[in-house]
Amino acid sequence: MPHPVSPQPRLSLRIDLPGGARFGPGMAALLGAIRAEGSIRAGASALGMSYPKALKLIDSMNAAFATPLVSARHGGVSRGGARLTETGDAVLQLYHEVCDTAATANRTRLATLASRLAPGACRGLASL
Repeated sequence: MPHPVSPQPRLSLRIDLPGGARFGPGMAALLGAIRAEGSIRAGASALGMSYPKALKLIDSMNAAFATPLVSARHGGVSRGGARLTETGDAVLQLYHEVCDTAATANRTRLATLASRLAPGACRGLASL
């Protein structure tokens, strides 16, 4: 999933969980899209992500936490859907709080880093 182009350096955090699981911006975006769209398929589509990839990410998230983050109802007459569980809401909120705290704590450092970049350097770095 491509990162949005920003004129300034920004933090992108991935949390490495015990046991090798990870939680980062892609999983957080998927949870947010599922919350907004009310379904896994629509959430994945909103992010330009394939449905099978979204299912794989949800399976890995649900397996990493003590209780599932996403609860899904299969389609059919009742039209299915998905929602974040209480744990899913809490994990997403905590992730955003960690990111916000890190960004606030490093605002000056990021500005200093930005002042040392060559014009157009961010474009070249993004392709590495």
